[in-house]
Amino acid sequence: MSPLTISQGSSKHSAYDLRDPYSEVQETHTLTVIVDNEPGVLARVIGLFSGRGYNIDSLTVAEVDHTGHRSRITIVTTGTPQVIEQIKAQLGRMVPVHEVHDLTVEGASVERELALLKVTGKGEARIEALRLAEIFRANVVDSTLQSFVFEMTGAPSKIDAFAELMRPLGLTEIARTGVAALARGV
Repeated sequence: MSPLTISQGSSKHSAYDLRDPYSEVQETHTLTVIVDNEPGVLARVIGLFSGRGYNIDSLTVAEVDHTGHRSRITIVTTGTPQVIEQIKAQLGRMVPVHEVHDLTVEGASVERELALLKVTGKGEARIEALRLAEIFRANVVDSTLQSFVFEMTGAPSKIDAFAELMRPLGLTEIARTGVAALARGV
């Protein structure tokens, strides 16, 4: 099957999926899975990935319905379109899974990540690190005479940009949490 080409002037937004399912291009997708909030469910979902050799780039879990005992697992994974479709189908067949949504395909979503960055330096480097932290709205959560630890929440690209600017100023460590994502307007 050859990929469909979109002529100039036409919209890429369509009711039809115009991606080639047999493409070898690696795509990153954010999946949300609504599951029963009970022991062992996360292990079963993650076991599906590890058992089939799929990679998880990011993982977050949070309870979303206390009375209904439901949790949302947000998974960022990379694979070909065929692999992504296979992952979604296999997740949908699991017993504790109620819904599977691909936020990358279904529409706009809000993604945020949390990071802690340790920057060591002296003199002008410390002043510049504090100035950049203010611009990026990063909070100082620990300060010593030798280092700062900054806490930052934002889009993964924003955290990447901040880290790149901090490298020459003495970035020594970075700890990042999983991506949290929600569909917009729903």
